[in-house]
Amino acid sequence: MATWFNKQSRLVQIILLLIPIVNWVVEILVRWSAFLKTKSLLTLIFAILVTFFGLAIGWVDVVWCLLFKHMIFAKA
Repeated sequence: MATWFNKQSRLVQIILLLIPIVNWVVEILVRWSAFLKTKSLLTLIFAILVTFFGLAIGWVDVVWCLLFKHMIFAKA
């Protein structure tokens, strides 16, 4: 899922992250798939945080995606 998300155009990424409930679902799927691929402690911490505080982190990821075309610590 992380690879799929990163291959999308910026417009699609931003639209997925702007819709509140869709944002949370996409965040969870991308973060956990990035963790399963990298097995990094940092990606695990962000996956757990997003599971509980996904909407708040999602707004930060909107800006991050605008600048770098991937989510923070989810560039799997």
